[in-house]
Parts: sequence; C-alpha cells; structure tokens
Amino acid sequence: MGFRIVVDRDLCQGHGTCEGEAPDLFEVGKDKQVEVLDEHPGDDQRKAAELAVKYCPTHALSIIDEA
Repeated sequence: MGFRIVVDRDLCQGHGTCEGEAPDLFEVGKDKQVEVLDEHPGDDQRKAAELAVKYCPTHALSIIDEA
C-alpha cells in the first residue's frame, strides 16, 4: 500500500514550510508555488510527508492512500 501527495494550488501561498519539513519531497519555486518532487514516495518518506501536511499553514497539502 502506497500513498500520493497532492497539492491544492489555489491554497498554496509558497510559505515553504513543506520544503523545510521534507526537502526531498518539496521545493518552492520563484513563483511561490510548491513543486512535489516525488508524488509517490516510498514508505520511508511517509513521516516527513505527514509533517509537511500537518504544518502547512494554508492546508494546501494532503496525502491520499492508494491500494
């Protein structure tokens, strides 16, 4: 069972908290929008992804569990 990271671009304001929590998974560009570097990371990255979702100030990130 894996997971996928989803970004709501309407909510993202480019604060960069996600990049701080999980720099291997996220990068904020010059346009102040987050880029997901790996939409389907391994389970070893789950905790970092969860922290990025938890601390996103605009709640623009979510994790979708996949079968």
